[in-house]
Amino acid sequence: MNILFVHNNFPAQFRNLAGELAKRPEHRLAAVGAEGAQALDNVQLQRYRMPFFNVAETHPFARRFDVECRRATEVLYALTELRRSGFEPDLIVGHCGWGETLPLRSAFPKARIVTYCEYYYRPEGQDVHFDPEGPQLGVDGLVTLHCKNASTLLSLADSDLGLSPTEWQRQTYPPEFHEKIHVIHEGVDGDRLRPDKIARFALPDGTILHRGQEVVTFVARNLEPVRGYHVFMRALPEILAARPRAQVVIVGGDGVSYGSPAPEGQTWKSIYLDEVASKIDLARVHFLPRLPYDAYVRLLQVSRVHVYLTFPFVLSWSTVEAMAIGCVVVGSDTAPVREAIRHGENGLLTPFHDKEALARSIIGVLADPARFAHLGRAARETVLARYEKSACLREVMAVLGIDEKTPQRAKESGPLAKGVG
Repeated sequence: MNILFVHNNFPAQFRNLAGELAKRPEHRLAAVGAEGAQALDNVQLQRYRMPFFNVAETHPFARRFDVECRRATEVLYALTELRRSGFEPDLIVGHCGWGETLPLRSAFPKARIVTYCEYYYRPEGQDVHFDPEGPQLGVDGLVTLHCKNASTLLSLADSDLGLSPTEWQRQTYPPEFHEKIHVIHEGVDGDRLRPDKIARFALPDGTILHRGQEVVTFVARNLEPVRGYHVFMRALPEILAARPRAQVVIVGGDGVSYGSPAPEGQTWKSIYLDEVASKIDLARVHFLPRLPYDAYVRLLQVSRVHVYLTFPFVLSWSTVEAMAIGCVVVGSDTAPVREAIRHGENGLLTPFHDKEALARSIIGVLADPARFAHLGRAARETVLARYEKSACLREVMAVLGIDEKTPQRAKESGPLAKGVG
């Protein structure tokens, strides 16, 4: 097959699939991505550049779609260059989130098109209006939100099938599309992500953390309310007061990945740190920027409690990675997390906004790790049964028609079974 991937930040969610297919000489692979896209061996990468433009004159409801159409134009130029090089795809796998999939059917009408379905915006029951501290949209804001789905709907209508990593993410889409969308996680490497009793992690000041210490970890691409950073920070005074030996490591950037931006001149990180700074021992709270992957793995390997909070939104890879490593995860009792974690069986869940309940759960694990150790072991077993990379790859390639054999996945009832399609 000639297989084309389309993702502005390639390889991103397609890393495992593209990496595996690139090893197979019978396939020819190409990718289209923006300037920050990363090259993979044996993948012909065609980058495009998004020029600056002002959408102030565009109707507010249509501004996102205007940007997406302009991006689609740049993608179309990149597709033309690929065709000139002699590449004509049989199969296209693309992310519909930025308008990049809009020109695919017109450019390659005979190709089989697969749309990666990450998220469909809705005014209720998901991230919008979930946090009472967040912005409350008026009718005009709700219409703007609804219009954010425009290119997604066009892409789904054009596609032969869709892929979602979790059942909850699929359920955000209109019911009439559910039969078209297959639920298959990208998968994590269970061999690389595993417990290590002798793991060590060095903090910037030279302090060495190890598995036997009371280490609490919190990881997000950016430290912001959508990922519960504010709730976690508000729980710290009680945690640090109860556990005088605890060390807290917080990893993430200062920007915004999701949700509303912080007030001008501020960051969410600084706002919520300032809120509790006078109540905590800052010498035991360590903020780190995004880490190289190996360092990130070592940090999780020394963690006694890993905290993951999220609005009803997409489930972060870090949750499944922490589970694979055998961390005891304390997560928010929100729909995306409940799909992976069953309270008291392979982790602990607390109400998202309840900082006291969060603190109690973390303190309990820090104080008596032996009592909760089975949760970490069960979490790893969950990942190996449901989210392990090799099984997920076999399943997605069967669905895409690359491999004929459909894998035999472990049978299980309940939310985890739904998470694999």
